[in-house]
Amino acid sequence: MVNKPKSIGTAAETAVVRFARANGFPLAERRALAGAYDIGDVLLTAFTIVEVKAGKAAEHASDNQILAWLDETETERRNANAEAALLVTKRAGKGHANAGQWWTHWRLGHLAQVRGYPVDLTDSIADDAVVRMTLASALAQLRAGGYGDPMSLTDDTTTNVTQH
Repeated sequence: MVNKPKSIGTAAETAVVRFARANGFPLAERRALAGAYDIGDVLLTAFTIVEVKAGKAAEHASDNQILAWLDETETERRNANAEAALLVTKRAGKGHANAGQWWTHWRLGHLAQVRGYPVDLTDSIADDAVVRMTLASALAQLRAGGYGDPMSLTDDTTTNVTQH
């Protein structure tokens, strides 16, 4: 018997990996399940993990649910000894072929750190403020911060940030 929630998750993780590989992260891969010591669903680079949520729960997640998933993502980042971690949630009406339009959530402090700004991650503002952008925008921000393949002169992170 097929485990429907697991197959939904697997399909979403695969969509994120495909999009990442086509957009500057050629070594992106799905991670094996690690039980209680989870290390994220997708490995973008040796130092960057992604937690992926799909299905109706992700499409209609409340702010409190996003915060709980961000806490889970942070635990997985520490478990994986990664520098950066993203939470990706599937958007209603945006199928797997449009994974670049799914929402990415991360804490402001982590975004600032990825972009090279000095940040005290124990500061409540850096830890409490949540930033949401598309997966396409988040990958562009990571690449601009030196993760994944280098950005070309024609890549434009400001355009990616405003696209929905």
